[in-house]
Amino acid sequence: MNLSPTITTTTDITLITLQKCPSELKFIAHVFQKIAALGVDVDMISLAPTQGAYTSVSFTISDQHLDKILSFTSELRNQTKISAVVSSGNCKISVYDNAMKNMPGVAAEVFDVASSVQTDIRLITTSEVDISLLVTAADFQDTLKSLKNRFHE
Repeated sequence: MNLSPTITTTTDITLITLQKCPSELKFIAHVFQKIAALGVDVDMISLAPTQGAYTSVSFTISDQHLDKILSFTSELRNQTKISAVVSSGNCKISVYDNAMKNMPGVAAEVFDVASSVQTDIRLITTSEVDISLLVTAADFQDTLKSLKNRFHE
């Protein structure tokens, strides 16, 4: 694979998963509006396929906003049946290259590298030119080193 992507990282990331969240888009928009009103910047977002009237929504924030999110999710739990699973201390590794747009197999390469070091991937988001992995802090250095070795040989 003839690709030399830029690999960037961000540390101290919290993953929040809202379970049993109503699947109506208006409700999900309301949740993110409330988070924005708290001054919390959301980065990665993943919406699970609906299970009837419910879905799960996962998103990441900086660990520095954990207190605001815990207060918000506690309030949400008291008002609805939504439960929150919170995991802090994660890291994001992003593999970016404009050439990825029309290059099949880049995701396969990234997954192969991650599997070779047994990375615990918590969340993945992609675009035509970017693949971002949220990994545990314990797997961060090995995964980053392996990705750099694979793409910058």
